[in-house]
Amino acid sequence: MTKQKNDIFIQGPIPPSLIADVIAEHGNKSDIGAHSVFLGQIRADQVGGKSVQAIEYSINSELAMLKMAEIRKAIFDNYPVTCMHVYHSEGLVQVGEICFFVFTSSAHRRAAIGACDELVERIKKEMPIWGKELFEDNTHQWKTNR
Repeated sequence: MTKQKNDIFIQGPIPPSLIADVIAEHGNKSDIGAHSVFLGQIRADQVGGKSVQAIEYSINSELAMLKMAEIRKAIFDNYPVTCMHVYHSEGLVQVGEICFFVFTSSAHRRAAIGACDELVERIKKEMPIWGKELFEDNTHQWKTNR
């Protein structure tokens, strides 16, 4: 897994070991009292009698990183969070695999939960990330966020 500093995109699914490592690295931080975690997983939606087998994510990385910097600043400005981690898959992710990981930390739960919730909503709404749902019959459709 190669990524540049501050790059939130990972080729393929997000490995559970990355999630575990991010959580574990916060165990020695004495100013944190709460963490909030969101994990997005590919589900086998039924669309027109066909089952989703995977999603292939396409990203405008340059624009996405600019937008992520804007979102990150807004979250730190609006919530007393001490830490924030965001990872999103790029490329092919199969049903059952993790494609989106958001982790926020704060002294208190309300800030951690609020920051995590707003991060997820803003990323889904504002980031230039597109998902192509791939069906078992080798057809596809572009995913729309709900």
